[in-house]
Amino acid sequence: MNRARLATVWLDGCSGCHMSFLDMDERLIALAERADLVYSPLVDSKEFPEGVDITLVEGAVSTDEDIEKIRHIRGRTKLLVSLGDCAVTSNVPAMRNPFPVVQVMERAYVENADIRQGVEFTGVLPRLLDRVRPVHEVVPVDVFVPGCPPPADAIHYVLDALLDGRQPDLTGQTRFGR
Repeated sequence: MNRARLATVWLDGCSGCHMSFLDMDERLIALAERADLVYSPLVDSKEFPEGVDITLVEGAVSTDEDIEKIRHIRGRTKLLVSLGDCAVTSNVPAMRNPFPVVQVMERAYVENADIRQGVEFTGVLPRLLDRVRPVHEVVPVDVFVPGCPPPADAIHYVLDALLDGRQPDLTGQTRFGR
């Protein structure tokens, strides 16, 4: 029997969704019996592989690098899951949307910097987009899992359903901000 290939990705977010993933505790062992974790910030993979069955994406799309990354991942993934409010709605990262990028950079790297003040990061930092976007505005998403972060039980439920070939019904499992 072929085992499913699972990946997790972190874009612009706080890693809380990955912490909830880890909060599945002993259920991670059962998950490891059904799927191989082939890419994640939790493992030492460097290149996103081809032929991934399920990818959990945490975080919003905030930079040109994020756009390139999520398009690459979508092209190599059968089922893409927006995991958490940042991926689903752009949530906290989008709090910068009312402000021009130049103003955000000035605030962060000049006004709030104690040493090496300045915005001379061309080529070092990815370019910020004019507007932070949820994942589904950039690529098609198959499953949306709200929550900040989603509870471990909801993540387990979604993975269990997808690995069984079912579309998860998240009614009562989680909600925005939960």
